[in-house]
Amino acid sequence: MRKRILSIVAIVALASLAGASPSAQRRLGAPEPLQPGQTDDPFPQPIARDQGVITVTLREFASLPDIDGVPARMMMLVQEPTSRRIFVSDMRGPLYTISDDGKTVTPYLDLRDPKWAIAVQSEGRERGMQSFVLHPEFAQAGAPGFGKFYTYTDSSNQVPAPDFTTPHPATTHDTVLHEWTAKTPGAAAYDGAAPREVIRLRQPFPNHNGGMITFNPTARPGAADYGLLYMGIADGGSGGDPMKLAQNLGAAFGKLFRIDPLGKNGRGGKYGVPASNPFASTPDALPEIYAYGIRNSQRFSWDAKSGAMYLTDIGQGVVEEVSPVTAGANLGWSVWEGSFRFVRHQVISTDTPRSDPKVTYPIVEWGQLDPVLLANNSSAAVGLVVYRSTTIPQLTNRILFGDMPSGEMFHVSADDVPKGGQDPIRRVLFVTGAGAAARPFLAIVQEKNRAQGKGVAQRADMRFDVIPDGRIFALNKADGTIRVIEN
Repeated sequence: MRKRILSIVAIVALASLAGASPSAQRRLGAPEPLQPGQTDDPFPQPIARDQGVITVTLREFASLPDIDGVPARMMMLVQEPTSRRIFVSDMRGPLYTISDDGKTVTPYLDLRDPKWAIAVQSEGRERGMQSFVLHPEFAQAGAPGFGKFYTYTDSSNQVPAPDFTTPHPATTHDTVLHEWTAKTPGAAAYDGAAPREVIRLRQPFPNHNGGMITFNPTARPGAADYGLLYMGIADGGSGGDPMKLAQNLGAAFGKLFRIDPLGKNGRGGKYGVPASNPFASTPDALPEIYAYGIRNSQRFSWDAKSGAMYLTDIGQGVVEEVSPVTAGANLGWSVWEGSFRFVRHQVISTDTPRSDPKVTYPIVEWGQLDPVLLANNSSAAVGLVVYRSTTIPQLTNRILFGDMPSGEMFHVSADDVPKGGQDPIRRVLFVTGAGAAARPFLAIVQEKNRAQGKGVAQRADMRFDVIPDGRIFALNKADGTIRVIEN
């Protein structure tokens, strides 16, 4: 098993604490000793650095403008199929459209405009406009969803009463789902009225502020899942889920919601709750819940071939995971971190892994200390695409996911789906031109920073999204550049 190498400074610091009591050591930052069966590194076999690597071309597609000299904090990209315009968000509040060829970038809507009264809270790396999505009927005149799209945003405006809160006495901000209705969906800029508030969550801590919102793209008109909005809600933040919200079916936090945004039988008549939701008839459970036991998921996706749903969940300090999601699934947090019993920050138990038959365990997972990642014990599962297109044949029939901040993209089989662990994980590397070396995403962002004359990013903050024609776009928060993955 790989061991951490302690710096001289760390060794001196630990020595100075040796005579202190255990409680004093904890206060001063000394780690508690590992007990038998505990570890911070459950995967002794590293991710294969060179075996099974897929190489693809990464081309610059478009650029978003800086705000006050700071690059765009790109979070989400979707395409409107009728106009083929691409919509992309900056976490601080602007929403842009980009022409299909990437040559024209147009401001579409800015949530920071005071007339919307949203008061976007975008301090730190985790707050801001978390996600947005177009209703599948956005461009269909006469349809109930015509002109409608949704934003999921952290707000410093806590005047309105929340729909969901926690027992924590203090709060930091709200995360709000809004519905917007454009009069003319094809217009260059948003031409509708102020948004309608759908759901408001009162956040107890500044981190873990939500996640993705989207509609199931595999659901066709008339299907039971068509027009239902999936909404990722993180566990409320801090560390270790201190209020045990993720396993509490009476709490909204640590869940995946499924709602009908055009319905009326939800709280305050602002949305609908599908009767087919797994806990719709369960006493003391929130009927909006589709799945639970989630820590901090920022992406989920469906397999167009099988209909299976998968979700990436950011770990506490040891394991990152990609998990399958079914109606009513318990993904384990905070009893489990991946396949292992959660003990505390950076500690899990290797005794009886995957031993609860009521828990849905990951299809694949990896350790934060793996040497292929950045050597700073910082890791987060991001991005998730089940790629069934043939536009990029190297990636066809692969499940793609990534690690932040290292900027590593990984792949596993979508047909022979793994059953846990990191042994099946293989890398995706990028070339930027003929004869160029294959590199991870962060190295390409850093190269761009140098060309821009800006400070070199130490993290990639990678996100990636696929559009219907099979193109995959890679986003980041360090250089304002949107890139497209090609054959």
